[in-house]
Amino acid sequence: MIKRVALVTPPYHSGVVETAGTWPNVAFVYLAGALREAGYEPVIYDAMTRYDTLDEIGDELERISPDVVLTTAYTSSYPKGAELLRLAKSRLPGVITGIGGVHTHFMYEEVLTKDGDAVDFVFRGEGEITLPELLRCLDSGGDPATIAGIAFAHDGKVVVTPNRPFLASLDNLPMAWDLIDWSLYTFYPLPDTNLVILSTSRGCDQKCTFCSQQTFWQQTWRARSPEDLVNEMQMLKEKYGVGVVMFSDETPTLDAERWRAILDLLIERDLGMHILMETRVDDILRDEDILPLYVKAGVHHIYVGVERTDQASLDLFKKNTKVEMGKRAIDLIKSHGMISETSLVLGLPQDTAESLEATFKLAQHYDSDLTFFLTISPWPYSDIYPELEPYIESFDYEDYNLVKAVVKPVSMTRDELQAIVIDCYRRFYMGKLKRIGSMTKEKRDYFIVTMKLLMENSYLKQYMGGLGAMPAEVNEVLKKWL
Repeated sequence: MIKRVALVTPPYHSGVVETAGTWPNVAFVYLAGALREAGYEPVIYDAMTRYDTLDEIGDELERISPDVVLTTAYTSSYPKGAELLRLAKSRLPGVITGIGGVHTHFMYEEVLTKDGDAVDFVFRGEGEITLPELLRCLDSGGDPATIAGIAFAHDGKVVVTPNRPFLASLDNLPMAWDLIDWSLYTFYPLPDTNLVILSTSRGCDQKCTFCSQQTFWQQTWRARSPEDLVNEMQMLKEKYGVGVVMFSDETPTLDAERWRAILDLLIERDLGMHILMETRVDDILRDEDILPLYVKAGVHHIYVGVERTDQASLDLFKKNTKVEMGKRAIDLIKSHGMISETSLVLGLPQDTAESLEATFKLAQHYDSDLTFFLTISPWPYSDIYPELEPYIESFDYEDYNLVKAVVKPVSMTRDELQAIVIDCYRRFYMGKLKRIGSMTKEKRDYFIVTMKLLMENSYLKQYMGGLGAMPAEVNEVLKKWL
């Protein structure tokens, strides 16, 4: 009889998403809520944030003693996800294992063919209904082929069931925030409060060729009501002391009327929460007149995906924006005192040292508060993959982390590309440091914390000892302001 279900994060670290802080896996909170409502006993175990070794994970799994072990993975974390489930099989005889996430949603055949000894079931699409249905089916001795939204191996063949329709409503879904170990989660620039990640919507109606979201969600978009979202934020503030909220969805502002209602509710309730979010540059331009409401509602930090500074590449990516729009959006965010963040994608096959230098100079011109220089990661299920495939030199999924160079440009080696990327960081942030005195105190404090993190606690340290030969010079500048 299936009773206890362990939801475990794979012990993978790339450093990209871990620069700002640590936050609970919100997908597990939804799944645990659905499991508990169905009568099961879920346990959330964040092995990644705890930096547990495989031996420690094995010991913890034995202590939890679950009947089912589930994990989730994006492309670069998938190998560690498979390793985790293989460990579970070795430590817990008879355990049922499963994995979900964007990567396995598309790559289920490869997963079950190569790692079928570790993975019993692949969950495709949303799991809140699929997971309890499958467990009830297995408990009763039923045929899993009758459960929509999964894939599994049977008699040497991969069985994939029909796609499950998306949830009709995202409001009032059962959640299990009480299972979270809140001591693990914080926002490094504001370390005295808890950090949480929330989804205000699911989906994306864009057609960006390098991204997985529009493909996974089939270019659909569904949103929670303003009341449902803000009620949850208020509960997290009052019950768990959450002071920083990161919106996980790419386009929380897509519906202008709904977004305005969210802002109005946040202002009315005056939660005093620090909001981090991502959106598109065209939505920022649309909202130019109401950006003061963003600030009043608690929005402190906005990421906009500029991606490239040449129009030809933006058109290749199908970003549906113009180069000059990115600059204008960043200027607007900064003019209202909010932290502006963007990223630039480097390492396309046609890139040269000259084109990368031009991109860097335009990044300086854009002058966002924070800029990340990322290498193109060719997700094997993305629309752009066929164009990049002839230039791919690494097929190790752990390298597909936006940090390591996977694609070789025609005119340079991957090592040369990697060195240019690191040098972009060094020059960009040294330029910022030289102007630190002109920043507001809030931005200066924020920037100093970010710089220390980049030097001491990020993937850049792994690759180049912080920011190359810069730490002594950086520390000299920072001493003046610390």
